[in-house]
This record gives sequence, structure tokens and C-alpha cells, in this order.
Amino acid sequence: MLTQKDFDEIERLIKNTVREEIKHLPTKDEFYAKMDELMGEVQTMREEQTLIAGTLSEHTDKLENHKTRITKLEEIPSL
Repeated sequence: MLTQKDFDEIERLIKNTVREEIKHLPTKDEFYAKMDELMGEVQTMREEQTLIAGTLSEHTDKLENHKTRITKLEEIPSL
């Protein structure tokens, strides 16, 4: 059976272990600063993705236009 001394020793070990592990974690300010940085990068990527999608759409339209024009030219009988 565990004595009060045993419980006190277990509590001390747990506190020391937790204290040791917690010191490796960032502070709240460090965490929020890093999250702000990451969210800024995510926002930039989303904006770039929107621009790229627009450019891709323009290229697709241009290719369709070329396809239509080539098909019409191919239908003209050659001399």
C-alpha cells in the first residue's frame, strides 16, 4: 500500500517531468506570431492560386478558339 510519502514523491516526479516538457513549448506570444506568419503565407498562396486559375482559364479559352479556327481551316478544300 502506498504511503503519503510515496504520493508526495509521485507528485514531485510528475511536476518535474511536466515542468521539463513544458519548457520546450513556445510561449503564447511566440505561438501567435508563428500562426500569424503561417496565415499570411496561406493567404498569399490562395491569392496566387486565384490568379493562376484566371490565367489557366484564359489559356483554355484561347486553345478552344484556336481549335475552332483550325477546324474551319481544315474544312476549306485545298486547291
